[in-house]
Amino acid sequence: MRKTFIAALAAVWVSIGILTAAPAQAASDGYNHHVVFHVDENDAATMNLALNNAANVVKHYAGQGERVQVEIVAYGPGLHMLRADTSPVKDRLATYAPSFPDVTFAACGNTLEGMTKSEGKVPELIQSDAITTVPSGVVQIMVRQDQGWHYIRP
Repeated sequence: MRKTFIAALAAVWVSIGILTAAPAQAASDGYNHHVVFHVDENDAATMNLALNNAANVVKHYAGQGERVQVEIVAYGPGLHMLRADTSPVKDRLATYAPSFPDVTFAACGNTLEGMTKSEGKVPELIQSDAITTVPSGVVQIMVRQDQGWHYIRP
């Protein structure tokens, strides 16, 4: 029985070590925190809420002398957030990206492919260095969570 207790205690200590190692690894890239937001609705209020939340997180940690890396993943109907022709927040994004360089945007390649098929042309994304295309928005969120990022749904 004592050996079982010692083995269980050792397993707990190993688990604690693994759980506490992730933040130290995350900080090695120059950021103290990482957060991924998702937008999956073609709704200006939801898009603005995600932008507001991201800005508030960045400002909060900047006030503490810390950096936070933020990624907003847009997929499904939420991809309209990043489209040059249909974005209800296009004007805000033009000033947002330069003001918050640690906030980036990921456009879902699967959604772009679906929109291309249904519209007969490739939708143009807003021109910005802060916007990249990823193969799958949902998978991108999973990857970020696997990397220890916090996940927020606005």
